[in-house]
Amino acid sequence: MSKTAIKQEKAEIDEATLRGYFDRNFQFLKMESGHALTEDMKELAWNHVKYYLKQMHELATSVTDTEINLVLPNRRTPKSKRFAIEGIVDIVRAGKDTRMYDIKTHEEGYIRDNIDMYSEQLSIYAYIWKVLRGNELDGTSVISTFYPESVAQAIRSGDAAVLDKALSGWNPLIDIPYDPKQVDAVVTSFGEIVDKIEDGEFAPPPVKVLQTKSKQAKQPFGVLTCRHCDARFSCSSYRSYAKAGKGGKKKQMQYFELFAVDDEREEAKTAILPTEY
Repeated sequence: MSKTAIKQEKAEIDEATLRGYFDRNFQFLKMESGHALTEDMKELAWNHVKYYLKQMHELATSVTDTEINLVLPNRRTPKSKRFAIEGIVDIVRAGKDTRMYDIKTHEEGYIRDNIDMYSEQLSIYAYIWKVLRGNELDGTSVISTFYPESVAQAIRSGDAAVLDKALSGWNPLIDIPYDPKQVDAVVTSFGEIVDKIEDGEFAPPPVKVLQTKSKQAKQPFGVLTCRHCDARFSCSSYRSYAKAGKGGKKKQMQYFELFAVDDEREEAKTAILPTEY
């Protein structure tokens, strides 16, 4: 099939076809991993795919190169350990304009609050793409796949008008400036992290960092980041943060009950039910 035909097929995809792709992919992942989602979690994932594509349809049908693997090899840490930096991006070429997109599961407000952090990463990718590979590049962006709470609430309401309004206020595409001058500093920073990992230094951030709120998202680091970390229930900083945020010893409640994500609570309730394979 030609690229033109593929692009036309993408443009004409309807919800039923998309659902078929989703279900087949789900079955493949279930057989490959040996794990299955509960029906509630599966429908949550389906809604995420459906409305994300609705928001990003124009861009999704314009992508010319997907999952481009970029590697910056043969770097040295401050302690002379060898390492490489690797990432995956999508490329859109439209006429003479070429743009790079990095997909993140992070919340839109958090990304906007931390533009410099994402700019550093994209500067590395841009350097690999432009300097090492000799390609043209006119801009870089991050695509946020995180479900805004306003959209989640609108879906639960079942009101089409409310959902349309929530979707109109959701912009997953965030333009990020990149600066080739950042590359050396970013590589050094990566190297310092590699040294810490190799030396077994895994100290968590202090509780004060977990309590710091994002200006855009108006949520603390402990909610935006830590609640998605599988190691949070073994983390001393998260334990202190969770207990302090829920009244400490007065309530005498388990912090993992208080601070599990709502979807995780629901999954925990239904995970023991029989699942057909």
